[in-house]
Amino acid sequence: MKRPVIFWDVDTQHDFMDASGALYVPNAELIKPKLQQLTQYAHAHGIPIVASSDDHTLEHPEISSSPDYRETFPPHCMRGTMGAEKIPQTALRSPLTIEPEEVPHEKLVRRLEPHDGDVLIRKHRFDVFSNPNTSTLIEAWDPTEIVLYGVSLDFCVRFALDGLIDVGIPTIHLVLDATKPIVEGDAAGLVAGWKKQDVRIVTTDDVVCGRIV
Repeated sequence: MKRPVIFWDVDTQHDFMDASGALYVPNAELIKPKLQQLTQYAHAHGIPIVASSDDHTLEHPEISSSPDYRETFPPHCMRGTMGAEKIPQTALRSPLTIEPEEVPHEKLVRRLEPHDGDVLIRKHRFDVFSNPNTSTLIEAWDPTEIVLYGVSLDFCVRFALDGLIDVGIPTIHLVLDATKPIVEGDAAGLVAGWKKQDVRIVTTDDVVCGRIV
C-alpha cells in the first residue's frame, strides 16, 4: 500500500537530545515540545512516521577515541544503552524495525506493504541511506510528500534531506523550528541552498494547524 505522506524523524535519541547525552546537540532539548506536537499530529491523522536512529558498537568506523567531528565521532548511541533510545516525545506506534543489513527487495516490500504502523530505520553511519533498505522503503511506500525534522540539521538531517531530494520526492517540508544544528553558523547557508532546490521551509505550527498536510 502506498503512503502519499510520511513524517520523517531524524535521530531524536537521548544522546543527541539531552544535555547529558554523549553527543549533545546544543539546545536540542528546547525543541522537544515541538517534536511531541509533530508526533501526536501524525498519529492522530494516520500519517506514518519513519524514524532513523544511530545504532553503534565500538567497532564501527564512525566511532573514534580521537574524532575529527566530520567523519568520526566519540562513542554515542551505543547499542543497548539509554542514549541510543528515542526520547518519549517521539515514541513510535507499532514500529517495524529495519536493521542495516540488506534485506532482499521483494521480501522487505512484502513486510512493508501491509504494515500500518511506524518504521524505525537503524543505521551505523550518520547518513540514513547508508542503510540499503531505506531506498526499498521509499520505493515501496512511494511518498509524494515528506515532512522532515530532528537533529542535527548540519549532519544527519542534511544527509537525509539531500538523499530524499536525490531520490526525487516531489514535495519536502523541512520543519525548521523542530531542528537544531551542531554549528549554528552553518544553518543559514544550508537552508538557503535547500530553498533553491524547492524544499519548503515551514514551522511546527504550519504542520499542526493543518496548513501543510
